[in-house]
Amino acid sequence: MKSIRLLGNLYCLLLLGLMNSCSSNDAEYTPIPQSPVQCDLTQVPYAKLSDYRFFDGELKNLTPAIGVLPYQPSSELFTDYALKKRFVWMPNNTKATYVSDREVLDLPVGAALIKVFYYNTVMPGLTTKIIETRVMIRKSSGWIFAEYIWNPEQTEAFLETASTSRTLTIQQGSETLTFNYRTPNTTVECNRCHGDLVTQQKTPIGIKPQNLNWNYSGTQNQLTQWINAGYLEANLPSSITTVPNYNNTALPVTERVRAYFDANCAHCHRTGGEAQVHPLRMEYTDTSDPENMGVGVGALHTLPGYNGRIVQPNNVGQSILHYRMQTTTDMFYIMPAIGRSVQHREGVQLVEQWINSF
Repeated sequence: MKSIRLLGNLYCLLLLGLMNSCSSNDAEYTPIPQSPVQCDLTQVPYAKLSDYRFFDGELKNLTPAIGVLPYQPSSELFTDYALKKRFVWMPNNTKATYVSDREVLDLPVGAALIKVFYYNTVMPGLTTKIIETRVMIRKSSGWIFAEYIWNPEQTEAFLETASTSRTLTIQQGSETLTFNYRTPNTTVECNRCHGDLVTQQKTPIGIKPQNLNWNYSGTQNQLTQWINAGYLEANLPSSITTVPNYNNTALPVTERVRAYFDANCAHCHRTGGEAQVHPLRMEYTDTSDPENMGVGVGALHTLPGYNGRIVQPNNVGQSILHYRMQTTTDMFYIMPAIGRSVQHREGVQLVEQWINSF
């Protein structure tokens, strides 16, 4: 009987200890922060940018909410010298998956990509002005586009499907530039860059592993940041191609120009792109062959005064590609065909240097 009572007392002490332990853990428990983002696929696109709750505090500060992850490709598309901020958000317990170095990450249904276009040298006064925010959202049926135009007060951005335009004057280096800034028509123009003629699907452009495989902020690779944030499966290959930054003057000119073409031209000049009938193939992995960049290749469109070559080695004045990049008035020949009103002087100079290097 004594042994039974002893066992009973030990059991009670053990049970009391477990209860005290649970009580202590409950007192120390900290709830996991939840993202405030709202992205109801039956309701999007919302009428206002603020409806998504992508940003905390004043909207114009673009402070990402919990779960909204900033990112940046290694080389950026030129858009009339606009600065850009990019963010990604995904629903709880969902992740992107790797497909290949050159293909965009396969994001889950419900994911959103946010791209903000702004200037910080708007005249007069060198003020900061946000112009537009583009949102891509993946539904079960595919990606949709949503274009938001910011009001003059910079307090809100409103859904707009038609193209808009405004005159801007900015300070760019030592120059003052005045130009007409256009936003795209989401029912037509967005498809020109994001559509695929082979799959008949819309797709993002910048979130390829080869574009994210670098340290954007801090010392951590962006792909690692996505994995640590729970936004990417941790099954990447041991080695991933990296598209360099075309602004890095320490790199060979050929590497820089390949990166430039990949960022600014490849979304159309690829299989499935709007310009797939053209001989150019401008994706980074294709341009190790100079012919894919037009070197010595005949152009589809002749140009008075030119001998018909896309790129005439060591001859800028006979290279149609150079003319199409530098013109701002010849709308039949201007390249890129949309998204550019002014000449990207640094890009033109890079291409000139490359052509003259042969």
